[in-house]
Amino acid sequence: MQLARGGARVLMVDRKQPGTDTLSTHALMRGAVVMLHRWNLLETIIEAGTPWVSSASFIYGKSEAVSVELRAEGAVKGLCAPRRTLLDRVLAEAAVEAGVEARFGVSMNGLKKAPDGRVIGVRLRTPSGATETVSCDLVVGADGRTSRVATEVGACTYRRGRYATATLYGYFDGIPNQGYRYIFRPGLSAGAIPTTGGFHCVFASLAPSRFAALRSDDPLAVLRAEIAASDLALCEALSPAALDGRLRRFGGAQGHLRHCRGPGWALVGDAGYFKDPVTAHGITDALRDAEGLADAFLRHGPVGLDGYQRRRDALSRAFFDLTDRIAALDWDLAGIRMLHARLNRIMRDEVVAIQNSAAPASYAA
Repeated sequence: MQLARGGARVLMVDRKQPGTDTLSTHALMRGAVVMLHRWNLLETIIEAGTPWVSSASFIYGKSEAVSVELRAEGAVKGLCAPRRTLLDRVLAEAAVEAGVEARFGVSMNGLKKAPDGRVIGVRLRTPSGATETVSCDLVVGADGRTSRVATEVGACTYRRGRYATATLYGYFDGIPNQGYRYIFRPGLSAGAIPTTGGFHCVFASLAPSRFAALRSDDPLAVLRAEIAASDLALCEALSPAALDGRLRRFGGAQGHLRHCRGPGWALVGDAGYFKDPVTAHGITDALRDAEGLADAFLRHGPVGLDGYQRRRDALSRAFFDLTDRIAALDWDLAGIRMLHARLNRIMRDEVVAIQNSAAPASYAA
């Protein structure tokens, strides 16, 4: 979307259809909401039934609760957490409106490289099984944690997480919107996030070894039991009748920071930077880096992406390390409060950087 708005000619391919659901934490932090407003997309997301979130509460142990009121700034009236079925569709439609040629149901079958190794295009496979080669100045791999683009270019992983949480979550109706609610006990991170259509995403994250031991024919009972000790009212709202569909599972994965640019290629989102979802910041950072990559390309062309990686790393290293420490789930309650205080300072610095970043330039090539 931003590349096209800046005048670049863009082809976007996705093997799935727009608005297909995906594993997600949903919660947007201040920086993401600021960017969606800057891109003129926030109003569409709110009008489609995504509620404003005006507070965040942190429950430590069985009783201690800290509540934070989220300030409104003009049209940004707090935070929000759209379902990916909505957010991804809105972004795809905005990209097409900006002039992007979008092909859905099409997968990348490989990269086209020059004799010197520079990436100069992609090989695509259509739904009919036909293949096509497309030449381009830049291939952007926005293809997730197990990115094929990253694999084919040999993107170096130079920071890897030590810990990972496994998550059980689902969507529940009938829960009052009391903002973001997070629960922390040694060995557990859980909570409830109000999302599109009157639903809440309710989750519990555990160490993968404990998660495997708790596998059950009744995963809803597991989710309720993990939440009950700290928030009985939320537990009681998690009835089978309130559950929309089935509970989802994510077995966990260690985080990574990869080199995110090279001759003719770049990575964005989880393809280049994935951290454990325990800090619920993945979407925010993906939007941040999409804007940074677009700006670097529009200003300097495909050979001028060093600044994109420097900015991404400067805003990511401390956050990555702190997320990994929280994902260990081995802290005591005093320790997690200290980690959250550090997290709050890092998030404030990121918001300032996003607010101060200029809009992407126009493409002169």
